[in-house]
Amino acid sequence: MKDYILSKSQFNGDTAIILGSGMGAFGNILDDLISITYRDIPGYPLSTVKGHSGELSIGSIRDISLIVAKGRFHYYEGYDMETITLPIKLFHSLGVKKLIITNAAGSVSLNLPPGAMMILDSHMDCTFRESISIPKKQNSKKFHDQSFIKTAFASAENVGIHISKGTYCWTMGPAYETPDEVSFIQSLGGQAVGMSTVPEIQQAAELNMKILAISTITNYAAGITNEPLSHEEVINVSSQVEDDFANLLTEIVIRI
Repeated sequence: MKDYILSKSQFNGDTAIILGSGMGAFGNILDDLISITYRDIPGYPLSTVKGHSGELSIGSIRDISLIVAKGRFHYYEGYDMETITLPIKLFHSLGVKKLIITNAAGSVSLNLPPGAMMILDSHMDCTFRESISIPKKQNSKKFHDQSFIKTAFASAENVGIHISKGTYCWTMGPAYETPDEVSFIQSLGGQAVGMSTVPEIQQAAELNMKILAISTITNYAAGITNEPLSHEEVINVSSQVEDDFANLLTEIVIRI
């Protein structure tokens, strides 16, 4: 896979970005853009979820080389952990040391409305895949780099965007959480909930990457309001904030 990517591009940077549902437009604004579909990469899996176009965008912003994954793989798609984290291993083989992970997430608080952006300063694995113990917050700097978090807030201030920080909770999917599950997550101190990102954080930490993770809040989780949940809402809200998202991400890339 590494050799194929290098045969199609001149990527020689140290920064990679994973884009969440409906956020793929950022990958189109790179200078000297080269796009490689997942289908063409030998041995690479395919993303099957709407809003994940399934391609790598390779280019630059202000002469900073980037490789951007437009689409990820989820546990609920039937992929194992080895496959879910394959992009992280590929990035590492290409020399990536800085990783920005983004996602679309549901809010478990009325104080975090759709359209908001949240920097992850901690996460919890609420899948109960490996243990029935109550999930604990993981806020080690190996998972959430404090210097990157400070940079994200400085970047947001510079481009005039309000952001917050909080705890992201990973659930199995593909069904949205029930009101009782959301209540449980609230009791743990979670602010946002979603079906990705934590495996990527864990793998990147194992490979000693510096990590920044960002959630775009696309909906209230079940029970917070009376509105029904849908993936269409996720995509629609992501598209509404894509300019702010791109401005924030661009400023962060320049500063890190």
